[in-house]
Amino acid sequence: MLQISSFANRSWTQTQGSGWLGELQTHGWDSVLGTIRFLWPWSPGNFSKEELKNLQALFQLYFHGFTLEVQAFASQFHFEYPFELQVSFGCRMHAGKTTESFLMGAYQGLDFLSFDGSTWVPSPGAGSSAQNVCKVLNRYRDIKEIVQSLLSDTCPRLLAGLLKAGKSELERQVKPQVWLSSGPSPGPGRLLLVCHVSGFHPKPVWAMWMRGEQEQPGTQRGDTLPNADGTWYLRVTVDVAAGEAAGLSCRVKHSSLGGHDIIIHWGGHSILLILICLTVMVTLVMLIAVDSGFKYQSPAFPTGTNTQGPKKSGPLCLAQESGIENRFLKKWKMRLHQLW
Repeated sequence: MLQISSFANRSWTQTQGSGWLGELQTHGWDSVLGTIRFLWPWSPGNFSKEELKNLQALFQLYFHGFTLEVQAFASQFHFEYPFELQVSFGCRMHAGKTTESFLMGAYQGLDFLSFDGSTWVPSPGAGSSAQNVCKVLNRYRDIKEIVQSLLSDTCPRLLAGLLKAGKSELERQVKPQVWLSSGPSPGPGRLLLVCHVSGFHPKPVWAMWMRGEQEQPGTQRGDTLPNADGTWYLRVTVDVAAGEAAGLSCRVKHSSLGGHDIIIHWGGHSILLILICLTVMVTLVMLIAVDSGFKYQSPAFPTGTNTQGPKKSGPLCLAQESGIENRFLKKWKMRLHQLW
């Protein structure tokens, strides 16, 4: 569970709460209604409705009381407005057994205190403020007993239930789609090569620009971002001289690939440029075919008397034929613009 409480002044505060199973968010906290939001059908785990109701009531009391206590002791603890407090609470499991439980607090993003199982302990270097907070918290035996119960019993049971109920989602394997493009030029004579890796699950992935079997120096990896369908997206770039782009490739490793890495070579031309060239070639072929068809269907005018009426002059026929071809050209140009 992650908690972020922002205190703008003595009267305004905002708290965000969320629950996570590894990299997957499973729960949220509606601070307006004071209710737990279950983000997956299996998010309740194996808890009964009554247990969930009691857990929700506990969080309601906690968030309300936390805000009041911090505001009351802010000046004593030398918390200077505006400030932010963060709490990380949870447990880890390995081979079906709980291996570690933890509760850590931070002030302005820096380690502040932790709970070692029976006592509140200030973090090294946190100063006298953290020491004073721990002295106050250690006076409350009831709070320590509640925290001990949550860490030793509630969290492990919830974790075990989530791992079982969400097994299909947690073990889902989706292969990544990989493509290359060029980004904005970093400078004269240089190229920014971009490797896009998208649609993969689970989140852990390895992607790198390579020259042969060697990693290309200067490769930059962006943040792994979520897609709307629950999969992930990653962007990996490298800045190289234009003459050094040939021979580079993007290599991707992911658990869904079964050990068969995806390797895409940089060919010096973007996919968009290749599509445009192919489209232009197809357009030319079609225009030639259309032109030949019109010529084949044009009647041969006899040298004798024309009983069908006055014969059309040559320039008029050419103008009509040119108009038809122009209409085809306009349609194909429109298609090209839609492709671009």
